[in-house]
Amino acid sequence: MSERINVYRHVVFFKFHDETSEDKVESIVKAFRALCAELDFIQDFEWGQNSSPENLNEGYTHCFIVTFANEKDRDTYLPHPAHQAFCKNYLDENLEKVCVVDFKSND
Repeated sequence: MSERINVYRHVVFFKFHDETSEDKVESIVKAFRALCAELDFIQDFEWGQNSSPENLNEGYTHCFIVTFANEKDRDTYLPHPAHQAFCKNYLDENLEKVCVVDFKSND
């Protein structure tokens, strides 16, 4: 199994408001991808939409994983002006709730 050890993962789950359109969600995904491509201290960006048949997602529909080399880079990202602008311009009015889990990848 291929695994990157000793990287820092920032995992974010989004539950959008019912009135948030699919077009708006698509624009949010594109903006998140662009944000991560813009910041050179981000190592990787992945995302996907929930497809679990277990029905345990509590309304969260989208998962995003941002990978950093270390916790320090994550700490640079959180208050970064580009990240803050993304949250204000795309997320604040469209999210019903969000869940964030950060962890250092271990073997």
